[in-house]
Amino acid sequence: MRPVLAKIKPVSGFASFFHYGLLVALPLVVFLLIRLQFVQLAFIIIVLSKWRMFAVRPRFWLANIRANAVDLMVGLSIVLFMNHSASLGVQFLWAVAYGAWLIYLKPATGTFMISTQAGVAQLLALMALYASWANGPIYGLTLLTGLICFLAARHFFDSFDETYVKLVSYMWGYFGAALAWVLCHWLLFYGFLGQPTLLLSTIGYGLAVLYYFDHNDRLSNVLKRQFIFIMIAIILVVLTFSDWGDKVV
Repeated sequence: MRPVLAKIKPVSGFASFFHYGLLVALPLVVFLLIRLQFVQLAFIIIVLSKWRMFAVRPRFWLANIRANAVDLMVGLSIVLFMNHSASLGVQFLWAVAYGAWLIYLKPATGTFMISTQAGVAQLLALMALYASWANGPIYGLTLLTGLICFLAARHFFDSFDETYVKLVSYMWGYFGAALAWVLCHWLLFYGFLGQPTLLLSTIGYGLAVLYYFDHNDRLSNVLKRQFIFIMIAIILVVLTFSDWGDKVV
């Protein structure tokens, strides 16, 4: 007979308090570095906060990087948003948003919350990419867009019992790269939102919702038609009312 193990109660909550203290401190440190114009150091702090990715044998590094990709995407994107904002209040709000990500959204589990993590990471990363590197070479924008879409899709599908998780992730990454390659020849902006970001977010969120409902056996034909109609309507409005001249809106 196997021995019965007694439940071990934690001696104190110091470790948990210290952990949450670090999570709160990270956005504040980034905020202060941005205010002091040490932007490169803020990027380094975000990357160093993920040091545990490399605290294993090198053969596990790639898997750890992929598993932590959405967290890095969100952190680096928020640093870019804070750097591009001259308002103290806006920068502080971004720091608060990053704290909410670290404390509430990032540790969450379950298919819905993990899907939300993937959606937020893709949106913020694409917004940051096109807001900060709009004049970059097309091949660079294409490659990074495909990589962002792939990593977000991989994170999304990892929470489901999807047999072809690699295949569908690569397909979404390829679709994002192909769309970026076409649209970057006429890169348009609606305020701070680039057209590739808007279209990929609309299509991606629509497909993710359909997949989520279908996976949970809650997708009816009526609901499917409604979501498809909404996606097509948004895409048609965006494409129809865009100025396709050689300029940025």
